[in-house]
Amino acid sequence: MSEFVLGDSQKADLDATDLRLLSLLVSDARASQRKIARELSISAPTVGERIARLEREGVIRGYRADVDWGALGFPMQVYASIIAASNQASVLRALHEISEVEQVLVVTGSMDLLARLRVRDSTHLRKVLLEAIWEIPGVTRVETLVSLAETKPKDFLQGMIGVLQRDHEE
Repeated sequence: MSEFVLGDSQKADLDATDLRLLSLLVSDARASQRKIARELSISAPTVGERIARLEREGVIRGYRADVDWGALGFPMQVYASIIAASNQASVLRALHEISEVEQVLVVTGSMDLLARLRVRDSTHLRKVLLEAIWEIPGVTRVETLVSLAETKPKDFLQGMIGVLQRDHEE
């Protein structure tokens, strides 16, 4: 199942410069290599080489736009806990193919899978449940949790890079 991230990546060996580089990219993924080079006091080609290595090693997985789904007409975020009686891998693949499904996690506990969905409203949610999720062979139970509100996203990436930097200094 190579299309699924299993979370068992090998830990990359990063130095202090790599961590500072990551911090700068997290703050502004569109920053030029020349600007980053000035911040790090290294050459732009060195920055390019380090970024390429971090990409090859899977530390940097991509560069994305942060989209406000509400502004695009999909304000409702829903979590669906799913129990799959059989062939969990095929259920996982089928869920992944549904456009409204943003992410699927294999979890421990009383459920097998946790899917995050983006929908327009409760009518749209009902349609996704009835016509897509409940039609997947092997799905035996689905429980939905509708997000009523959320906190402003914290700067999680910078916080975790800070943890790595502190660990590196020790």
